Amino acid sequence: MFNPFFINCGPYDILEILTLLKTNSKYSENFKIKDIKDLSNATEDMITFFHSKKYQDLAKKSKASYCLTTENLKNYLPKNCKPIIVENVLISTSIIAQKFYPDSINDEYDNTVIEISKSNFADAVSFGKNVLVGKNIKIGNNCSIGHNSIIEKNVQIGNNCKIGSNTIIRNSIIKDNVSILDNCVIGKKGFGFFPIRNKNLRFPHIGIVIINENSEIGCGATIDRGSMSNTEIGKNTFLDNQVHVAHNVKIGDDTIIAGQVGIAGSSIIGNKVKIGGQAGISGHLKVGDNVEIGGGSGVIKDIPDNSKVMGYPAKNIREFLRDNK
Repeated sequence: MFNPFFINCGPYDILEILTLLKTNSKYSENFKIKDIKDLSNATEDMITFFHSKKYQDLAKKSKASYCLTTENLKNYLPKNCKPIIVENVLISTSIIAQKFYPDSINDEYDNTVIEISKSNFADAVSFGKNVLVGKNIKIGNNCSIGHNSIIEKNVQIGNNCKIGSNTIIRNSIIKDNVSILDNCVIGKKGFGFFPIRNKNLRFPHIGIVIINENSEIGCGATIDRGSMSNTEIGKNTFLDNQVHVAHNVKIGDDTIIAGQVGIAGSSIIGNKVKIGGQAGISGHLKVGDNVEIGGGSGVIKDIPDNSKVMGYPAKNIREFLRDNK
C-alpha cells in the first residue's frame, strides 16, 4: 500500500504490542515492528492480520513476522509468521493501527486551508470564487477548480484536471486528465467501526484514494479512502452521478458505472465492467473482467469474467429473463 500522507509513529517492540493487546500469546524476543499492513503488503518487519478463511490463500503466502488471528485460523499461517491469538482480530487490528497512525481516526475539517488567491497556485490554476487549499498539496498544469471547492491537506492533482464546484478532496492522488464534477467528496474516512458496549470503536483509515488517468467522477459521488489498503479507480473509468465507492474498493480500467450504484468495502471490480444504475455490490467480493451487471441488481457473490447478470440475487441474465417472463 502506497501512502505518502499519514505519519508512521513506529517502530514498536513486539513485547509492547503484546502488552497493549492483553493477549495470552507470549514471545520473548526483542523484535521491532515497523508497520501494520494487510496480508498482501506486509513484509518481514511488519505485523498483519487474518480474520477469515476467505483469505487463507493470502495468509499462507504472508511475509509478515507476526499476525493477529484466532486459534482456529493460526494453522494457515506459514512458519515465518508467528500467530498472536486475540478474541477479535479486527478490533485488535484497529488498536494497533491507531498506535502506528494516531492521526488517522479523526476527520475534522482542515484548519490549514487558505484562499487559493493567496497561495502559490494563484497564477497556475484557473479557479472560481471561494476556493480554499490546504497544506501538502500539488497541482499540475492546466487545471481548473470550481466555486466553493476545498482541496484539503494531502492531495496531489496531475495535469489537465478539472474539479467542479462544491467538491471536497483530501488524502488523495488524482492522476492526469481526470474530471471530478460538482458536489463530490473524495478521500474522507470510510464507514468502518465496531460496536463495543455503549460506544462505537472507529477503525483507522490509513489508506488513500487513487484516481488514475482519463477518468471521470460524476456529480455527488463519494469515494472513501482505504482503511488498511488504498481505494483505487482505474484508467479511463467513468462513474455517473451519486455513486458511492467504499473503503478499499478497487475498480479496474475502462469501466462504466451508472448512477446511484453502491459498492461496499473491499470489493474488487475488474476491467471493462459495465454496471447499471442503482445496482448494489456487497463487500469483499470479486467481479471479473468484461462483466455486465443489470440496473437494480444485487450482487452478493463473486462474478466470473465475461458474465452478464441481473436481478436479486444477481444471476445469469438468461436465467433471469426465463424466470421473469
